[in-house]
Order: sequence, then structure tokens, then C-alpha cells
Amino acid sequence: MKGSRPEQAVLTRDTDLSKTEATRRVIEGMVDGLNDHRIDDIGTFFKDSFRWMGNQGCGTKTGLKEFQDNWQRPFQAAFSDKVCIDEARLYMGEWAAAFGRQEATHSGAFLGIPATGKRVEIRYMDFWKVVDGKIVDNWVNVDFAHVAAQLGVDLFDGQGWEAYDKGLKPAPRPDKKES
Repeated sequence: MKGSRPEQAVLTRDTDLSKTEATRRVIEGMVDGLNDHRIDDIGTFFKDSFRWMGNQGCGTKTGLKEFQDNWQRPFQAAFSDKVCIDEARLYMGEWAAAFGRQEATHSGAFLGIPATGKRVEIRYMDFWKVVDGKIVDNWVNVDFAHVAAQLGVDLFDGQGWEAYDKGLKPAPRPDKKES
């Protein structure tokens, strides 16, 4: 890299690898709890003051109550019959990560889109930090644009980069000005 290199991986620098199995147990239990549609007792897996940090559209939740009231309940109101399917999980000490999808029925309003009854795929990535048997931090990215597209709404109004992939528009290059 040219120039000074920014400090990297600060949060995982002092990871205690002896905690990997304990972290695995917490995450696997939590995913089972989410698949059982648990809300009121999901604190079994999360510290009361945990942070849930989502991408734009998902928001940030500080504490268990905000997570329950401003994520779990609205999500389950919008999407019923959901099942979480982690396609991959990684564990390293007190850290875990996963990506996968939820399959659910669009049974309530979502992003202003009235219920359609359609079965949708909701892609996501999760990164967790577990301390003393509870999740204290959860970074989340949920592909809301993909969900909206399945419901017939293009959040990018044709300006998404898929237009380049489909050959509908030329992809800009750094050495040329966009016309």
C-alpha cells in the first residue's frame, strides 16, 4: 500500500480463541430462538444493553427493548412464516459472523409496501461479539433493496449498478468523465 497504512482489525486484535466454542453455543441458540419467533425471552442470548447496528433502512437499536420493539416486532409483523438459514458461519474467540437468508411471507406493510402475500428471500450478514455468554454487539446488513425488488419496487429507480451487468448502461471508468 502506498503511504501510511491505516490501523486494521482493532476490535479483534486481542481475541481469546479459547472462547470459540462458548461463542458458537450462544449464536446457535440465538438463531434457533429467532427461528422459533421468540421475542419476549430473546434476552436469554443478548445483554440488556447490547448494540444492534444495522445498515440504512434498518436503523440502530440500543438495548434489548429497542431491538424487540423496533426490529423484531415490526419485522415479524411484515414477514410471517419466516425461517433463518445461515449459509455460512465463522467463529473466532468471542467473535462470530454469518451470512444467509430468511425465507418469509410478506404479510404486513414493509417500506410502505402493503402486504402482498408473496414469499420472499431476505439476504443478510451478521457479525456478533459475545462476552460472558451474551451478545453485546451485533453489526447487521439486511438487503432491503433486494426484498423491495421482489415486491415489485425498485428503490434505485433504474440507477442501480445491475444496469451495467445487464448491458443497459455503460459502466463509468475512473479515467473518463460520465456523460
